[in-house]
Amino acid sequence: MQRRNFIKAAGALAVTPAFATTPVISNLSAKQAGEKEIYEVRLYTLEGSGDELDNYFKNTLIPAYNRLGVKAGAFKPYKPEDGEARYLLFVYPNIAEYLKVKKALWEDKTFTTAAQPFFDTTATKPAYVKFETILSEAFDRIPTHKTPGQTRTLFEFRVYQSPNEEANRRKIKMFNVDEIPIFDQVGINSVLYGDILAGPKQPSIMYLTWYNDEPTRNEAWKKFVDHPDWKRISKLPEYANTATNNKSTLLTPLAYSQL
Repeated sequence: MQRRNFIKAAGALAVTPAFATTPVISNLSAKQAGEKEIYEVRLYTLEGSGDELDNYFKNTLIPAYNRLGVKAGAFKPYKPEDGEARYLLFVYPNIAEYLKVKKALWEDKTFTTAAQPFFDTTATKPAYVKFETILSEAFDRIPTHKTPGQTRTLFEFRVYQSPNEEANRRKIKMFNVDEIPIFDQVGINSVLYGDILAGPKQPSIMYLTWYNDEPTRNEAWKKFVDHPDWKRISKLPEYANTATNNKSTLLTPLAYSQL
């Protein structure tokens, strides 16, 4: 996990150099500065069917983020028996843009005007109980997200929790060096991988992958488990006890999703 990078980046926004000799790097591009994408995942626990929330996301919230240069994915549980919920994924080019957009959204008069009817209606009749947020920084191996194929109907959102920070760093290394290449070989299609900076379960990482359908997903995972490279790396002492808990959530994209 690169939490130190996050802390440095956030600190650079708030601190003015005290001496004229301090190097100025604020005009460097994200690529030059070695920055990686920032991912904000929101999980909404619904109050009702979700139709009102979908209309707000589709027609008001996501267009506002788009005007600020941020792409958004929108998902619901793949299986009806998993209940009703909504997942939003916002993709920021770097941590500075994340902070900038958070402020700029509420300065967008088009957004605040269009959103007010939703705010007024849901003040007394909420559309959701709450939403939880996960903020993460992209992995070194895939610093920018990959666009899923047009045939995608199934996404897998998975969170791995580690017993401590050191184990978490080794789990990230395991993905960067060994695990993601195996994913590529067996058909576990990467969208993004994130080192979680803030969220309800820490220390942890997350990733999002996509598939044509559930049988394709199951076949890909069987190939992964049987892959000789996975059998080899799963026994390496350097990767021992890197993740003690993981949760997999199957999602399907909503019609207005941009991923």
